Amino acid sequence: MFRNTVKTFALLAGLAGLFVVIGSQLAGPTGLVIGLVAGLALVGASYWWSDKLAVRSAGAQELPPGEFDWLRADVASLAERAGLPQPRVFLSPDSQPNAFATGRNERHAVVCVTAGLLHHLDRNEVRGVVAHELAHIRHRDILIGSVAAAVATGISAIANMAMFAGMFGGGSDDDDGPNPITLLLLAFLAPMAATVMQMALSRSREYEADRLGAELLGDPRPLASALTRIDAMARRTPMDVSPAQATAYIVNPLTGRHVSFARLFLTHPPTEERVARLLGRPSPTADGAGSGLGIR
Repeated sequence: MFRNTVKTFALLAGLAGLFVVIGSQLAGPTGLVIGLVAGLALVGASYWWSDKLAVRSAGAQELPPGEFDWLRADVASLAERAGLPQPRVFLSPDSQPNAFATGRNERHAVVCVTAGLLHHLDRNEVRGVVAHELAHIRHRDILIGSVAAAVATGISAIANMAMFAGMFGGGSDDDDGPNPITLLLLAFLAPMAATVMQMALSRSREYEADRLGAELLGDPRPLASALTRIDAMARRTPMDVSPAQATAYIVNPLTGRHVSFARLFLTHPPTEERVARLLGRPSPTADGAGSGLGIR
């Protein structure tokens, strides 16, 4: 818990610092103050409304009474086993099987599954996915993931403003305005830096959530099977989601895109490596490459 807290503050400090850098380049000392205030405001807002922002981004709706009662019962049972209050359950209409957890703390947690998850996976596999997401809630990973995604998205938006300022009105070396070359470099490098920081923290959290999820189930095989099937289908049907939000899902929803930041900066450990760890098998190749793991 202490390690996650340190990581949270380190990440937020780094991301908020990017706001300060961008603001100072756009408008000097005044922009520095504006960037600092904007960064702190976005961090605070994303923390407080992280559940609402995430489910709205996914187009999800809370499950009404009488629909998928078995899912609600499984969530309640596993949450009790994890020592957690029962989270609210949301359903996203996306056809790709996937899921995420969000919320600012255990009492305001949300588990969101896609329609594709309920359609393509059996109940035991869905339980494995739910256990993984509850592990994120137990470890309070959803706080850092939600805040990091919101701040990274904000940095990308401001970087786009810097790019247009550099292209169409960014000043020159001979005046007091921002250097257009600096602005253009900032527009490319700031989102990249935000993404690298976000991804670095995302990967380590997935292994630990897998471990605790399997512990909650008492059997690692349902989660291992679910990860394999989700990964295979995600490669065929990529989800329309922002790269900044991809870290929240159990498997990278952008896996099927031919060119994306998800290919350049891994949001999750390789699925084959996660499955090998769950089942106590030797690791696949050193670079995590592999294909078509079958679960027995």
